[in-house]
Parts: sequence; structure tokens; C-alpha cells
Amino acid sequence: MERRRVTFENVKSPRALSRLEFIFKIHFVFDGGLGKGEKEPAMNLKRWFLWLCLALLVVGEVMLFKANQQRDAAIVARDTARHDAAQARADLEQFQASAAAAQGAEGDRLRRENQNLSQTLTQLKVETNRLQQANQQLTQQLATLGAIAQQQQQQLQQWQAASRQASTVVQQAQSQAVIERNACIANLKLIDAAKLQWALENNKPEDAIPTAQDLLPYFKDGVIPVCPSGGTYTINAVGQAPTCSIPGHALPQ
Repeated sequence: MERRRVTFENVKSPRALSRLEFIFKIHFVFDGGLGKGEKEPAMNLKRWFLWLCLALLVVGEVMLFKANQQRDAAIVARDTARHDAAQARADLEQFQASAAAAQGAEGDRLRRENQNLSQTLTQLKVETNRLQQANQQLTQQLATLGAIAQQQQQQLQQWQAASRQASTVVQQAQSQAVIERNACIANLKLIDAAKLQWALENNKPEDAIPTAQDLLPYFKDGVIPVCPSGGTYTINAVGQAPTCSIPGHALPQ
């Protein structure tokens, strides 16, 4: 039987075949490329090589499975990390938007409060200036009223002094008038007494009217008395009391 020459060139690349096909291809190469005398050691070598390939295949499968698991876990972790990063980015953007909105609202509120405070401060300044002007006007008015009150007080003191002087003058005048009235009445009594004495000595009736010359001898030093107030005496008849031209200067009835 003709030995068929089989080489590894008859085996396709392991990348294009499955792992089991690759192992069977190796088995066929070893089985067909040796003679009968060489089959026994080759069979043993083939078995060991086959078991070694199976072991390597199992180990490779296990390692590939673990690598796939690690890859899948890494992909999941990557996707989770990307999702978390996207969520964190979205949360950050939302937080920044919320912070910007809150900052804008707070800024608007602070600006409004600042404007209100500025307006209030302006109103207070205007009110303060008005109160200061009113205070100055009141101070001037108080000073004017104080000066007027002082002048009125001085005038009142002057009026009081004048009133006291007038009262004193009136009192003095009244006293002087009383003195002069009493003196005039005393003179009228003297004239009336002189008339009665003249009538008795000269046997004159009551309707007789003496002259001033007739009565001179009956007065001291021959001088007829005169009214101290400047009044004019009227001798009248013997039966009638003498009178004075000053009102109030009269003999009692």
C-alpha cells in the first residue's frame, strides 16, 4: 500500500477551523504520515499530544471564559461608569442650572432690595433735610418769640413802674386834693363866721350881702383867705353859706 505523504500544509489555519476540527486534523496528520513500525510510539505520542491539546483547549476555554467574563464585567463596569458619569454630568448641569437660576433670583431679589433701600435712604435724606429746615425755622421763630416776649416783659415792667408811679401820683393828688378841699372848707367856715359877726355888729338882716371889704377886719392880718386849689369864693347873703367854684369845696349842710 502506497504511503500517502501528508504534511501540515494539508491542515487549514486554526483561525478558520474550530478547535475540535483542528485537533482532528492534527490526529489525521500523525496517523497518515507514519508507517506501521512507527505507529505504536506515534500513537502514544499522539495520545499524549491529544490529551495535551485537550488540556490546553480546556485551559484556553476556561481562560477565555474568564477573560470574556472579565471583559463583560469590564464592559458592564465601563457602561456603568459611563452611565454614572453621564448621570453625574446631568446632575452637575442641573445643579449648575439650579444654582445659576437661584443665584439669578437671589441677585434679582438683592438688586430689588438694594433699589428699595436706596429709595428709602433718599426719602430719609429728603425727610431729614425737611426736618432740619423746619427745625431751623422753629429755632428762628422761637428766638423771635423769645425776643418779643422779652420786649413785652420789659414793656410790662415799664407799664408796672408807670402804673405804680401813676398810682403814687394819683394817691398824692388825691391826698393833696383832700388837703386843699379841707383847707377850702375851713376858709368857707371863716368867711361864714365873719359874715355872722359882721351882721351882728351891724344889725344886718339875713338877706344882707356883705362885701369883701366889709369882712376884712374879721380876718387875721386883714387878708381874706383864698382857695388853695385856685377856686373863687362867693360870699352870698348872711343867711346863705358862702360857696367855692371848685366842685366838692362846700360847707356841709
